[in-house]
Amino acid sequence: MEACVETLGQAICAEKMNADRVEVCGRLDLDGVTPDRSVIASALKDLTIPVKIMIRPRGGDFVYSDPEIITMESDIRYCKDRGVTEVVLGLLTEGGEIDTKHTKRLSELAFPMRVTFHKAIDHTNDILRSIEDLAEIRCVTSILTSGGQRTAVDGQDMIKRIIEQFSSELNIIVAGSITKDNLSEVHNILGSKEYHGKNIVGDLTL
Repeated sequence: MEACVETLGQAICAEKMNADRVEVCGRLDLDGVTPDRSVIASALKDLTIPVKIMIRPRGGDFVYSDPEIITMESDIRYCKDRGVTEVVLGLLTEGGEIDTKHTKRLSELAFPMRVTFHKAIDHTNDILRSIEDLAEIRCVTSILTSGGQRTAVDGQDMIKRIIEQFSSELNIIVAGSITKDNLSEVHNILGSKEYHGKNIVGDLTL
């Protein structure tokens, strides 16, 4: 179970509630951006479970300018220098395809950190073809997806196809309104090895 968190307090709470790892983001109201470096440093210091860091310079779409790519490179270097083991990113072209050029560039920069391509995959024109493109980028190790739908249940048919076709090449992490209360039901439907959510181990705002 991967808990998506915004603050150090939420991260610590997630660990106490038996999350297997956390993804640390800033501004979850924008679906997550790169967190403050102070939060990254504190999470690495205070947690014992694995910590993933979102690399996203702003909210909105996933088509980035050259200056934004440079910012992402700087954030990746910071994470790498601090001992982060995995980062999360996603880049698309204006045509709704994977920006393979910059995804490859950033993923190679991140190595040996692992790289998860986030739910930007669900905004591509052809999810399966896009995952084929990602599978050719050696440094991308995981895909986070809700199967192109708002929830994992709604996207179950696509998610099943993704798991069937790509689970031997990539780690498939299922997301999309998955909570502690419905995790068992979702798992019975999908049978994935990994799940992601803000409330996947319970309410972290308590």
